[in-house]
Amino acid sequence: MRAAVTRPALTLALLLALSAPALAQTFPSDQDLEALRFYTGQGDEVSAEAELRRLRSQFPGWTPPENLSTLQRSQPSTEIDLIYRRIAEGNLAGAKQAISDTRKTFPGWTPPAEMEQLLALTAAQQDFDAAVTAGQAQEAISIVRAVPELLRCDRVNNAWKTAEMQIALSDTGSALATYRGVLAACTGFAEIVATLEKASAIASPAQMQDMFALVRPRFTGNAAALDALEARLLGTAPATAATAPASAAPPPRRAAAAAPPAPAAATSSAAPRASTGTLPRQGDGRLAATRAAAQSGAWAECLARSTNPGSVELAYERAWCAYNLDRPAEALAGFTQMERARISPDLTRDARFGMALSYLDQDMTENAAQIAAATDFTREQRLTVESIILNQRGVRAYQRKDYHRAIAFFDAMEDMGKLTRDLAILRAYAYLNLDKREEAHRQFETLHRQLATKETRAGMAASR
Repeated sequence: MRAAVTRPALTLALLLALSAPALAQTFPSDQDLEALRFYTGQGDEVSAEAELRRLRSQFPGWTPPENLSTLQRSQPSTEIDLIYRRIAEGNLAGAKQAISDTRKTFPGWTPPAEMEQLLALTAAQQDFDAAVTAGQAQEAISIVRAVPELLRCDRVNNAWKTAEMQIALSDTGSALATYRGVLAACTGFAEIVATLEKASAIASPAQMQDMFALVRPRFTGNAAALDALEARLLGTAPATAATAPASAAPPPRRAAAAAPPAPAAATSSAAPRASTGTLPRQGDGRLAATRAAAQSGAWAECLARSTNPGSVELAYERAWCAYNLDRPAEALAGFTQMERARISPDLTRDARFGMALSYLDQDMTENAAQIAAATDFTREQRLTVESIILNQRGVRAYQRKDYHRAIAFFDAMEDMGKLTRDLAILRAYAYLNLDKREEAHRQFETLHRQLATKETRAGMAASR
């Protein structure tokens, strides 16, 4: 009998709920009270009074309690968002202070395990970056051994830096093992290509063949690209004309966009002037040996064989090796010599490609942009240069808190198919900083479905 009586009531309640949008809201919702709670909790009486006036105007039938502290929640919400945001910004001291303040405001609250883990991981990342920057190879390796989460695929830069530290300690076996770990686990083809290129600098031909064999079953749709890459890295590509430098346009070391959005160095407004000297076009007998070292990816050997170049061609060959060894200023000099020599339209174009990459490696974005605007690059060259330019401009716009421009730059990268996961997360935070929480949450959710990580969870928590 009770069920028979209550069903009509439930039906009426449902009808009222469905028609709710047509009814005026007479009392503020829990969400409407968030700002008032915040100002009250901060002791900001002026802002709290202003918010009270706004609420009374919007909800004339509502009477606020005499003691506004009774409006405070029993559990934090906006405070948690603030903590996650500070962690995402790398402001760990600020995050810890926010945790301490939240504990005082909500005595029964303790940070969730996920928050503490993310805080510890971010601290480890900062320690690792500091060790790498200081050249403390053993310290950097010890950190990733203690915190293996740093070597996840969404932090692939850490794996590459770890390998560099292992190479610095003459431990090439461990470096190759690190590269193999990336090849076996990561799913981004751009990261796979970059890893194979890096490994080629220290691996034997047989080891490289093993690595390609490891990768091929996982990337069957990229078979042609892997064939071309293997031919180039193992020196089995078709020979070029004797008068043309073999390394005219190898895939650059930084073809993919940069990962972690770290603070960029200030750009220079003027390009350095590299002297061309009076080098002849040809005539340095070391060209063949230098070219062979470059084709095999032995960049250090290439430089050792090409000191004090006696021809423009040798200087150009050396430039690519210097670029791949993180010596962009030296590389720029060689590229500039070839560009001014005007040997052929294609070589001039490729030299300007190298110049643009060298400028970008030094964070001289506008110099690279000037070259790109004045050069008829190949499609792949243009995609590479312009994606890095957009990357650097987007990160700088974000750091200036010009979030609209940052989003525009990242959107352009996405249209080119060059938006990395790290930059996609940064774009979502740009939306969050513009208070476009719904769009930010949608983007964090999309990234989370693709690959669930603490970073995507933190983003969803901050934007919910």
